[in-house]
Parts: sequence; C-alpha cells; structure tokens
Amino acid sequence: MIEQILIDILLGFAIGLSLGLLGGGGSILTVPALVYVVGQTPQAAVTASLVIVGANSLIGAFMHRSQGTLNWRVALIFGGVGMVAAYLSAGWSKLLPSTALMILFALLMVVVGLLMALGPQPAQAAGRSWLVTAASGGGVGTLTGFLGVGGGFLIVPALVMWVGLPIRQAVGTSLVVIAMNSLAGFLGHLNGPPLDAQVVAIFVGAGLTGALLGARLARTLHPAHLRRAFALFVIVLALFLLVDNAQKLGWL
Repeated sequence: MIEQILIDILLGFAIGLSLGLLGGGGSILTVPALVYVVGQTPQAAVTASLVIVGANSLIGAFMHRSQGTLNWRVALIFGGVGMVAAYLSAGWSKLLPSTALMILFALLMVVVGLLMALGPQPAQAAGRSWLVTAASGGGVGTLTGFLGVGGGFLIVPALVMWVGLPIRQAVGTSLVVIAMNSLAGFLGHLNGPPLDAQVVAIFVGAGLTGALLGARLARTLHPAHLRRAFALFVIVLALFLLVDNAQKLGWL
C-alpha cells in the first residue's frame, strides 16, 4: 500500500513537472500511468486524467502569470475557438480505426517536433491579429477532436509557429488552454465511472509541486534550449506511439 502511494506521488510529480516546464505531456503521461501502474480502467483513467491535468495546468498557469509568461488574450481566444472546433470534429474520429488515428497523431508529432527543433523563432505576436489566433485555435481544436489527443503537444507549437508567441509565453498560455479543455472534457464525462478520490488527490497534490518547480525551471532555461527540449520530448513520445501501434497492427 505504502509502495503504491509512493509510486503515485512520483508519477504525479513527473506529470506536473512536464506541464509546468513544457506546457504539455499531461494527458499522454497520465492516462497510461493510471491504467498500467495504478490499475484503473481506460474509461476511469480518462476521467481522472482530466481532473489531474486540469488542476496541475491551472496552478502552473498562475505560476507563469506571476512570471509574466502568460498571454490571457491569446489563451481565451485560442482556447475558446478550439473547444468549439474540437466538439464539432469529435465525430470524425469514427471514420478511422483507433490505431490508425494514433499513427496519424504520432506522425504529426514527429513533423511538429522537427519544425520546433530546426525552424527559426518566428516573428513575435505583436503583429498577429486575433483572427490568426482564432484560426490557429480552430485548427488545433479540429485536430484534437479528430485525433482524440491534443494538449500541449499541438498547442505549444501552434502558439509559437502560427501565433508568434515566444516559447516561454507559449508554455504558460498553453496551460490555460489545457485547463479549459480539461474542464470541458470533464463535464462531458460526469456520467462516467466514479473517480477514485484518493488516487486523484495524491496525483494532484504531487503534481502541483511538480508544476510549480517546472514553471520555475522554464524561467531559468534559455528559450532556444527550452524549444529543443520540447521538440525532443515530442519526437521521443511520437516514436513510442508509432512502435506501439505498429505492433498492434502486426507491422513489427
């Protein structure tokens, strides 16, 4: 029992650290951890993940706000349009098998990671209109609804490459968008499996500490190094997804 609690604390801390430092990695780490380590069903894990990631993202966002690395205007426009687009495009995912969707998502992550790692820092957001921000949010929301997974792995690159935010500000702004999406998703799962309050409390408590530390670390890292770290994280997870789903299809 004590060993499981310690494992839950470490996992929660790692999830919060990822969110605070990189503005992403929450859902894609939380759901597998709850299923394979804690032993929850996938349905219960998804609901619990929305609470855990939402809470951690919110505290990380306020930490970034205190550091001046959060753009509320962009977050609300990007997130609001994205939520609507994700809702409207959610039914499209039924057109393809789940393994094919995950392979498409992994390939998209590889492209995004390479663009983040190799591409130059774009022009800053001062010259970008709210229409560009809304269109970017709509594009990411559509992909999120269609692929079933999104989070910071799509939001942060879009904020950097399309909206023109500096990487540190993109990380902080992404956390607000993730919190908004988590709330919307949780409301849609209210009739789902009941939450394990103890597991959620442990993950959230440890995750808040990790999110605070991650936000502080993001402030100390050079922007170029932070971009490359994010890109590497995305590519590594993409390769894992590609191998896992290729094995399910019998390709490996």
